[in-house]
Amino acid sequence: MVLVAKIFEIKERMSLPTIARKLRDFKEERPHKTQKGEINLSTEILDLKLEKDTLSGIFSKDFIMARHYKRGLIETPVTEEVPFWFRPHDSRMFLTVLAPSKARGVKKLLTNFVANKMSEILFIKPGPIVETQITHETLRELHESNPQATKLIWFDSVDLPGIGKLALAGSALADTKLYKEYLKHGKIWYVLFEIRDRGLVIGITRNCVVTLFSRADLHDFVNYIFEQIFPLIS
Repeated sequence: MVLVAKIFEIKERMSLPTIARKLRDFKEERPHKTQKGEINLSTEILDLKLEKDTLSGIFSKDFIMARHYKRGLIETPVTEEVPFWFRPHDSRMFLTVLAPSKARGVKKLLTNFVANKMSEILFIKPGPIVETQITHETLRELHESNPQATKLIWFDSVDLPGIGKLALAGSALADTKLYKEYLKHGKIWYVLFEIRDRGLVIGITRNCVVTLFSRADLHDFVNYIFEQIFPLIS
């Protein structure tokens, strides 16, 4: 199963115990009228756990899923649960949010929504939790340090008329001349590479969306983000 996570940064200083205290027992309810009466839809933080230098938990939100059945509309309440982790690195604090797995017909709880809601809970305003970036230069260095491990490169900000993106994949990655030509016209947006000693295939974008394409448990994936991706963030 493909795992996808996005990394955010908390720009205002707040310790893990303080974050845990503010998130603990958070719950919001909103009424929703259905054909069978009124129900309460909840947004809440579950399974909050503070261990050493990591605060983890589940962001849970109820939705109404509407489907047509025999020319009628049937509404079904569903709950989306998203794991998250707060963890410091050097003098910075990062929030990693796991994207929900794809399920047909179920509304997706977007990572950006979770980050913005966390900002409201912790700071009573949007803004303190922001997106992070890995520079084009860092992704370039990542590829050039071990080009044999790279499986795919996407370039954006392309200055060629009528071309939005460029890609290198397969045997084209071995063409150093073509790679250098693409660098003249665009910036690296996405790199897909293999980490053989860990048995992982990882994709990284400049806005810190990390995708795991190989078989590994969630614990290994998250620890890889903590250990290897956090140091790359600009």
